[in-house]
Amino acid sequence: MSIDIIFKIAGIGLLVSVTNQVLIRAEREEMATMVTLVGIVMVLTIVIDLVSNLFDNVKTIFQLY
Repeated sequence: MSIDIIFKIAGIGLLVSVTNQVLIRAEREEMATMVTLVGIVMVLTIVIDLVSNLFDNVKTIFQLY
């Protein structure tokens, strides 16, 4: 695992939070909520991929399957 993934997740968080604040100031709360949900889905996709790789590595190391 590299530091690259942490920076990617932090960048998504910063982008989502800034966009969220701009949309709230423009009185577009519904769009701000949708942007937040999309950001969460993007980060969860990255995390699920990492967990999948972890399980594959554990299976390989312990020769389970």
